Amino acid sequence: MRLERLEIRHVRLPLVAPFETSLGRLLTKDAVILRGEAEGLVGWGEVAAWSDPWYSYETVQTSLYVLTRYLVPLALRAEVADAATTPDPWPTVRGYPMAKAALQCVALDLLAQERGQSLAHWLGGRRSEVPVGISLGIEGSIDRLLERIGTAQEAGYQRVKLKIRPGWDIAVLRAVRERFGDLLQIAGDANGAYCLEDADHLAQVDAFELSMLEQPLQHDDIDDHAELARRIATPICLDESLPTLGTARQALATRACRVVNIKPGRVGGIVVAQQLHNLCAAAGVPVFCGGMLETGIGRAANVALASLANFTIPGDLSASDRYFHRDLIAPPFVLLDGGLLKVPTGPGLGVAVDEEALEAVTVRRRKLNGAPP
Repeated sequence: MRLERLEIRHVRLPLVAPFETSLGRLLTKDAVILRGEAEGLVGWGEVAAWSDPWYSYETVQTSLYVLTRYLVPLALRAEVADAATTPDPWPTVRGYPMAKAALQCVALDLLAQERGQSLAHWLGGRRSEVPVGISLGIEGSIDRLLERIGTAQEAGYQRVKLKIRPGWDIAVLRAVRERFGDLLQIAGDANGAYCLEDADHLAQVDAFELSMLEQPLQHDDIDDHAELARRIATPICLDESLPTLGTARQALATRACRVVNIKPGRVGGIVVAQQLHNLCAAAGVPVFCGGMLETGIGRAANVALASLANFTIPGDLSASDRYFHRDLIAPPFVLLDGGLLKVPTGPGLGVAVDEEALEAVTVRRRKLNGAPP
């Protein structure tokens, strides 16, 4: 089976509420949605990149260019099965893991549909429901943050991850722990906002019994994370520092982290994400599935991935209404009792794209066709 045609859409969805981290503030979610056709089947993928180069050099605009100019023409000449099962199906294009991940998701969706399997079953998932947490951004006041945490706790989320940065950290975490006590699982996420010289300051978080402190230092410094891990008791989780299996092996060997955040877009696709899961499982390091404010298309792929055995920590997946008034899938993901999301069981991604909703938020589109047989 070969990909016959592919449509690339730039979409823009308003967020339910602004989302602010140490990297910047989002009011809308721009995304690239891919729709591929092959032998009467339709496969979907979503580029996780943001509009600005905060989290990664890869953005919506650069992904659009690289997909249109290079990746999609290559994919239209290749077997779908190869694109769906190879760690990097397009190695001649250096980098751009988020664009590659979305394109591979299209191939996986098509191949799993052809074989009558859900993506979760294809990957070897073991759960029909996955535990999820909620990631809350930096708010205008601690009182406002406490209010939002209370709402999340009432909704049933199993874990709350709080974005922190210098000036919005120790006092915030103390207030949260004092208000909600020991029953609430709390994590901190700095998105690289600190440096090793802040180690004594960061050691203060030990008093709050966080489940983890995610990406406290710069994205390209595993050695300093290893040193910080020796100086604080709170488990360090790495995200941006692990773009490849090689960097993950280095981090595990140096004990730079005790938890790993796995994002398919960051590592180049679900195949590598599965390999990273297996690597961490062999090392006895638990993982969770991170999020990039994906629509239901990207979220469906993440939920399927999170059904694997070593995803033992609630992921940053959340229900659709956490971010969007109307998602791009119908029905949307809904939080179940106990803070769970249902793993789709239909063929492929197992979700139905809401074509009307998709059309309403489309900024522009481009259709590319494969060579005739």
